[in-house]
Amino acid sequence: MRFRGKSIRRKIVALLLVPLLSLTALWGFATVLTGREANQLLAASSVAEKVGMPVEDTIDVIQQERRQTLVYLADRRASGAQQTMNTRRSATDTAVAAVRRNAQSSSVREDLTSDSSRRLTSLMEAFDGLDALRRSVDTNTVTRAQALEFYNGLIEPSHGFLLTLHALDDVELERQGRALVGLSRAREMLSREDALIASALTTRKTTAREIRELSDHAAHRQVYYETNLEMLPARDRGTFQQYWRSPETAPLRDAEERIIAAGPSEGLPPSEAERWQQAATPVLDNLDREAADARDRYQDRVEPAAYGVLVKAGVAGVLGFLALLVSVIVSVRIGRDLVRDLSRLRKEAHEVSGVRLPSVMRRLAAGEHVDVETEAPRLEYEKDEIGQAGQALNTLQRAAVEAAVRQADMRRGVSEVFVNLARRNQVLLHRQLSLLDTMERRTEDTEELADLFRLDHLTTRMRRHAEGLVILSGAAPSRQWRKPIQLMDVVRAAVAEVEDYERIEVRRLPRIGVGGPAVADLTHLIAELLENATVFSPPHTGVQVLGERVANGFTLEIHDRGLGMAADALLEANLRLAETPEFELSDTDRLGLFVVSRLAQRQNVRVSLQQSPYGGTTAVVFIPAALLTEAPETQGTGFRLDRKSESAAGRRGDGQAAGPDEAAQRPRGCG
Repeated sequence: MRFRGKSIRRKIVALLLVPLLSLTALWGFATVLTGREANQLLAASSVAEKVGMPVEDTIDVIQQERRQTLVYLADRRASGAQQTMNTRRSATDTAVAAVRRNAQSSSVREDLTSDSSRRLTSLMEAFDGLDALRRSVDTNTVTRAQALEFYNGLIEPSHGFLLTLHALDDVELERQGRALVGLSRAREMLSREDALIASALTTRKTTAREIRELSDHAAHRQVYYETNLEMLPARDRGTFQQYWRSPETAPLRDAEERIIAAGPSEGLPPSEAERWQQAATPVLDNLDREAADARDRYQDRVEPAAYGVLVKAGVAGVLGFLALLVSVIVSVRIGRDLVRDLSRLRKEAHEVSGVRLPSVMRRLAAGEHVDVETEAPRLEYEKDEIGQAGQALNTLQRAAVEAAVRQADMRRGVSEVFVNLARRNQVLLHRQLSLLDTMERRTEDTEELADLFRLDHLTTRMRRHAEGLVILSGAAPSRQWRKPIQLMDVVRAAVAEVEDYERIEVRRLPRIGVGGPAVADLTHLIAELLENATVFSPPHTGVQVLGERVANGFTLEIHDRGLGMAADALLEANLRLAETPEFELSDTDRLGLFVVSRLAQRQNVRVSLQQSPYGGTTAVVFIPAALLTEAPETQGTGFRLDRKSESAAGRRGDGQAAGPDEAAQRPRGCG
């Protein structure tokens, strides 16, 4: 049994419940065992009264109908045969109806075992064939042997059902109940003899087959008596043994021996049938009466035994309950204090880990000052083992808060270092750009001017990288514009900040403007994506930039022709772009994507990476309509492009690069 994830109270309760459950199981087992035995005895008595006795009565009337049916089949013209048979049938129908009525009772079905219920259902189905047999008898389409076999097939399942009623836990009573059923079967053998001989004597002849059957029935009857009488009490056993040795059964025994010894014969006198009936009928009636008395005495033994078992079950139940109650009281008193102390410790540990520390982390992430003594107060505990665990919790709590404060101070210091270094570099780079601009305007030498252009481009890229440090630290970049700038100029300025700008082809974009506050961030964002596209694609391939208006803004697409990204890497990159996680110093693999995510979050721009139709990767930048304006005039905006980069990277809508003369006439530099 596993208790991981369970509460302390449940674990302690489970620990204490082990002996309690064991004691409860033993008490319950003893109580259920004795109670079930008593219930079975009482149920057996009830079922025997409601179903068993009607089934036994049904067996008796079926035996009588069987005898009369065989006599009728032997001589249909006999006086009163038809009327007597109808009377027997009526009695059988009444008895079967009583059995059916009781079998349909819910209380009876509940008291029956599964085997008894199944056998009772089969018996009811067998009774359904009585009507068909009777029609065959009336139309003379069945022989005596077939009719005898059918009636035997009704009585045998009845005895099988009666056997299941005596399947009790009390071995002695079960043996006696089965012995009573065995005696009923012995009487059934005699009843079969009676039906067989009466029908044969009606025809005034006996066949070899009938003699064999008569001999078999007599032998089976003897076996049943010898087997079952030994299991009965001495009184019942003596009653049956004395009866079979008495002069009352002598005529029957003599008649059996005489008929069997005579063998097959024909032309028997009519008086033989009368003598057989005078010998067999009293014996059958007496046996039926003695069996009924034995069954009554058996029921008288079952009920007291059941009540005695109930008394034993009650005594065992009361004593067991008292022992269980004492055990529960002792266990509760022992475990209550332990559960209370552990619950307090669990509650305070949960408060530290689930409330205090997360609150401290959130406040530190927001830049608030945190006092260690206030946020991690010392808790008082006892000096036992649980108290020692509580003191350890105090130590861990203070250590965690102090470590979080130190980490926040370190991150704040690193961010300030980033900003400080980046600002210093930006100042120097701005001065260097101004100096390069002056030198470019003063120089007439073409080769020297080209070198100055390359140096200008390197300085522009250095300025973007320095600005990336500012963004990583969470501060805003220093470059800002107040007036709108054309989107085409923003894209060209981004191209100017990429090393392999010559590979970038910008398709002509619609005349549309970008609001001044978003120009710097959008330029930096597009430049980062363009640099990724050039770095992760072969040097001989190009990168395409194109865009179009959409319903709620403008979509800019950047296509490269590289190897693309695996599905899991693409998913990870899109999650990074969408969620903008907190920057970790150890996470330096893709700083560009982190910078893009920060810029996109700040301007409410959506960036996603997709598989490119050209085999590489496509970066889709959705610029919301709130950042877009009417297209401004290029002149007078204060936003200037690098002439070298524009001449090499700026493309017209027809895909032709701008010429040197045209490039020389365009403004340069970044505002």
